[in-house]
Amino acid sequence: MAAADAERPGSCRLVTGLILFVGLTWFQVFAKEQPLYMAASAFSAYGILWFAIGWNRYRFNDPRTDAGMCVAFMVISAMGATMFFKVADRPAGLLFLGLFAICFSDLFASIGLRVGEAYWASSYIATGGRLIYLAYATTVNFALAYHCPV
Repeated sequence: MAAADAERPGSCRLVTGLILFVGLTWFQVFAKEQPLYMAASAFSAYGILWFAIGWNRYRFNDPRTDAGMCVAFMVISAMGATMFFKVADRPAGLLFLGLFAICFSDLFASIGLRVGEAYWASSYIATGGRLIYLAYATTVNFALAYHCPV
């Protein structure tokens, strides 16, 4: 795997978060909605995490997250779920619950518990599937004026 391939997922998330922050603060091109600030924070934080994991894989270091980072990202995920459920954005709130489940299971996997690894894989598959569906539904809802339930 090339270095660019290992770092690309984190780079894309980081750039997306930075674009959201710059658009919200410097140029005010987005509506001043609080959920967008949470999205910008989460994209930036998760982008940095994935960039670091990609860098560790490129350097053949252990790519697993340490327990302290799991707790930090559980807090970010809980904050996102709280924010999006509060503003009645159920699809985004559920996505952040999935991210919380990934971080929660990764906490146990990072300290060496085998049950954490199985739960980690299951939560990754479920959250990834949800994210793929949300991307599809959002795209066809906007582009084709469909009304896919999200």
